[in-house]
Amino acid sequence: MVTADPAVKPPHPPRLAWRIQMRERVLEEAWTLAAQNGWDRVRVADLAERAEVSRPSIYKEFGDRAGVGRALVERETERFLTRLAAVLDADRDGFADALRKGVAHTLDEGSRNPFIRAVLTAARGGTDALLPFLTSRPDPVFSSARDLLSAWLTDAVPDVDRRQREEAADLAVRLTLSHMLLPVPGQGDVPERVTRAVCAVLAVPSVPTDGGLRGRPPHESP
Repeated sequence: MVTADPAVKPPHPPRLAWRIQMRERVLEEAWTLAAQNGWDRVRVADLAERAEVSRPSIYKEFGDRAGVGRALVERETERFLTRLAAVLDADRDGFADALRKGVAHTLDEGSRNPFIRAVLTAARGGTDALLPFLTSRPDPVFSSARDLLSAWLTDAVPDVDRRQREEAADLAVRLTLSHMLLPVPGQGDVPERVTRAVCAVLAVPSVPTDGGLRGRPPHESP
């Protein structure tokens, strides 16, 4: 008797498979158009034509144009946070170094990713309707990034008070997003400045300590 491998997922029913493919095509075209021209110029009619689906199908799946925008931001947020988590976890023995790399990665994504760059560039001119999804609560980017960093800090500096960790996570995300929205000369120093500010809130050293202690407050011993 042959039994099914539980690790192998059965194929989706045709209707669901078509819906998943259609949704991804629409989001890919929305990503491309927003990156090229800004979200203000993205129209459902253009998305339908480029994705080769009907407008009623888009409205049924996403609700409206704003629904497409939110779904797009949520998808990009998930992808970004997955990469950020990998950066933070790559250096498990160096809290401050890992945080610096995480901030640097985020800033690089803001300048390299054409979708994020288009949104932030338009936002500085006060025109892009996707900005509320990126910076105001309960938006997916700010809240999700803060939750991710708070969870990482729980593991990285477990001896620090929970309220300090939450404050530090909030501060790190706010400072990093502020620099993404309003770049300044010497942007290369931002990861170091953000790390020093976070370490000050946590009361942990921002430079490696003797013995490679990971995130241990300076007054404690192993």
